[in-house]
Amino acid sequence: MYKHIMVPLDGSELAECVLPHVVTIAKGCQVPKVSLVRVVTPLKIYGPELSGGVDPVVLQRLEDENIALARTYMEKAAKKLKPDGIDAHTEVIYGGVLEALTDFIDKNKVDLIVIATHGRSGISRWVWGSVADRILRSAKMPVVMVRPQGCETG
Repeated sequence: MYKHIMVPLDGSELAECVLPHVVTIAKGCQVPKVSLVRVVTPLKIYGPELSGGVDPVVLQRLEDENIALARTYMEKAAKKLKPDGIDAHTEVIYGGVLEALTDFIDKNKVDLIVIATHGRSGISRWVWGSVADRILRSAKMPVVMVRPQGCETG
């Protein structure tokens, strides 16, 4: 039924709560491709002492380090699926989260998304937003949302 599952991860243990669900779905539906995707967003540096700007070389070095850390994290996440027979593809994308994920979905023929929701509500949801909620509202394919144990209910 499904050919390509996308699993957005943000580097948190909470986001990884979806991995057992991904294994069950991928094995049960014999899904040939699972992609673990991490978006690294551009750095935004604020403060009056930085009003003159940040040296572009320093900024590029920091962004390169963030991308390298994300790749290392993704390799570790993919290794967690190997014992269950899932050979997950990993992808680190640079850009705005929703835009980057939507672009990945379109270019890679994703037909199922499995994502964790951190269960924020109220002011924290207003301030931080909800990537999972925005994906759910914009996706043109099924989305499985998993709320980790211990998250706020809202």
